[in-house]
Amino acid sequence: MKDLTVGSEMKSIFFFALPMLIGNIFQQLYSVVDSIIVGNFLGTSALAAVGVSFPIFFLLIALANGLTMGSSILVAKSYGAKDLVLVRKTADTAYIVLFLAAIIMSTLGLVISGWALKFMHTPIEVFEQAKIFLDIALGGLIFTFGFNGVAAILRGVGNSKTPLYFLVIGSLINIALVALFVLVFHWGVAGSSLASVIAQAISLAVGLIYLHQRNEHLRLRLSGIIFDWKIFKEMLKLGIPSGVQMMLVALGMLAINKLVNSYGTNTVAAFTIGNRIDMFSLLPAMNLSMAISVFVGQNIGAKKLERVKKGYLSTVGMSVLVSFFITFVIWLGGKHLLALFTDDVAVIQTGYQYLATISLFYWAFSIMFITSGVIRGAGDAMVPMIITVLSLWGVRVPMAHFLSAHYGENGIWWSSPVAWLVGMALSLLYFYSGRWKRAHTQALAEIDAITD
Repeated sequence: MKDLTVGSEMKSIFFFALPMLIGNIFQQLYSVVDSIIVGNFLGTSALAAVGVSFPIFFLLIALANGLTMGSSILVAKSYGAKDLVLVRKTADTAYIVLFLAAIIMSTLGLVISGWALKFMHTPIEVFEQAKIFLDIALGGLIFTFGFNGVAAILRGVGNSKTPLYFLVIGSLINIALVALFVLVFHWGVAGSSLASVIAQAISLAVGLIYLHQRNEHLRLRLSGIIFDWKIFKEMLKLGIPSGVQMMLVALGMLAINKLVNSYGTNTVAAFTIGNRIDMFSLLPAMNLSMAISVFVGQNIGAKKLERVKKGYLSTVGMSVLVSFFITFVIWLGGKHLLALFTDDVAVIQTGYQYLATISLFYWAFSIMFITSGVIRGAGDAMVPMIITVLSLWGVRVPMAHFLSAHYGENGIWWSSPVAWLVGMALSLLYFYSGRWKRAHTQALAEIDAITD
């Protein structure tokens, strides 16, 4: 467990975020290796099938991701207040909620997967492979939800290193299994998806064993587990806005992917590869955002509000500097990165146009995400959700359709930077208005109410 209420704000946030960043790099690494193997050995259609499936899968796990974020913040506040009984109750409640959510989302996903792929105008030559890949992934949702829950709870008590080890183990297993199932057994995209499910299940098992042996307050108990309605309500209050936000983001991804799909298999494959590299590029900002949320949560719980602003400014500075460096790397070597996935010249050229456009505005994404992280950590999760909805559905989706009608697929690429700039401006306006600070007073009162 790590206490983020003492010491240098910058060092505390950096060293707390670093293991999460490394872990997520490994998590993305197996997606990248998977795409490299699929693209080089199964072809462009198979690569496109993997890309088409992702936004549907993300939509179905979005709500649960919001709930894990809510539980992480609530655990952080409880731990900051040194109330281990409340930490125990929160962990128990989170396990129950995530288990039920996994069953519901998995069942729903398997029922609607075919319809969803048709709704997205999935190219005919991609459809069957996409459905196979998606159905296997949906069948393993319980492992995805479970591991994300364990990792979020550990981060809430300041332990970001242990989830890193679990992710490294899972990533290496996934890479080995993808190579075995695709290159040796020749199971195609089914082998790729099955490898990810098995790796996630192993990561969850290792995580549960660790909790059982090392932390009595966080371990999963089959008997005597406690479901606390007050905690559940607080978890929903913090998690539902974030979950709805992620669901709306996922729906936005579906709308954008539907538009991309209309340009054919090569464009879908280029967008898939570009997204793989893009996700790597955005990881520093996303992980620093999670770190600042926990940092703010713990310092609010400890009533050390003066550290929040210092932590925010330090985190923005770190994130923007990293974003400039990543932009430079992409402009210099983007085509070489894309060539790892495919030797199709048309796909590489389209993918580079995407990356060269979007990377110019990574700094705006960074500022937007870090600012939203502070606001959520203070307990005000509703405003970041509203800002995300406005920037995505009020700006990105309409701009993608408008610009693509005039500039083709390049118009779709420009819609993201425009949305990021609007989201950044709105987040900064709300942050400097100071209204988010009201949430911390209410949050402390809610913690006191739960413990009564």
